Amino acid sequence: MRTPLVAANWKMHGTQAFARQLLAELEKGFASSNCSAQVLICPPFPYLSLVGDAVGEGVALGAQNLSEQVSGAFTGEVSAEMLLDCGASYVLVGHSERRSLYGESNELVAEKFAAAKASGLIPVLCIGESLEQREAGKTLAVVAEQLAAITSLGLESPWQDTVVAYEPVWAIGTGKTATPEQAQEVHRFIREQLGEAGVSTQILYGGSVKADNAVELFAQQDIDGALVGGASLKAEEFVSICCAAD
Repeated sequence: MRTPLVAANWKMHGTQAFARQLLAELEKGFASSNCSAQVLICPPFPYLSLVGDAVGEGVALGAQNLSEQVSGAFTGEVSAEMLLDCGASYVLVGHSERRSLYGESNELVAEKFAAAKASGLIPVLCIGESLEQREAGKTLAVVAEQLAAITSLGLESPWQDTVVAYEPVWAIGTGKTATPEQAQEVHRFIREQLGEAGVSTQILYGGSVKADNAVELFAQQDIDGALVGGASLKAEEFVSICCAAD
C-alpha cells in the first residue's frame, strides 16, 4: 500500500507573521483530526528554516525549486546542499510555472532532478500538459516525453525515493479541475510508464484541488494524494484535503 501524501505549495505568498499563524492553525487542525496522510510543506526560500523549526513530527519540509548546479557563481540560485542545510528533505522539480513562466525545458528539469537525487533530496517531479496539448489529444504523449527526459539520464533506480505530481497546466490556479476519470487515466498511464517502480511510487494530482473535490479525486485507484496550491494557504481547507486522502 502506498501512503497518501499531500503537499502544500505556498508559491510566492506570505510573510514571517503569516507563516507562523498558518502553521499554528495547521497544528491545531491536525491535532483535532485523525489524518494519517503524509504532509509536506513547501514555503518560499526565505522561510524554509522558520517552517522547518515550527512543523511537528509527521510534517516534512520541501523547497519549491533548486539549481542544477552544485555551487559557484550563479547569483540568485539555490543549491541542493543549501536546501538540505535548511532542513528540507523534498524539492519540487519542473513545476508548470517554472516550465511556462521561466522556460525550463525537459532537459533542464532532468538536470535539476539529477541534482536533487545526487544530494539525497526527494524530488517531486511535476509533469502535465497545456490546454492546447490536451485539446489536440497529446496529453499522454507530452507526459511520456517529460518522463523520458528523466529516464534518458541513465540514473540507477531513478523512481526510487521519488514522487511524481501530475498537474494539468490548464487546471492550475484557474478553478478548473480535471474530472476524476481524466486524472485517473493519466495517473494510470504514468504508473505504467514507471515500470516495476510504479507499484510503490506516490503519484499526486495537482490542479485546483480543494476540500470539495478532494474526496472524489482521492477515491481513484492511482491517485495517491495532491500537490495543493492556493488551498494550502487556508488552514481549515488544507487540513480537510489532508484528511480526505486517508
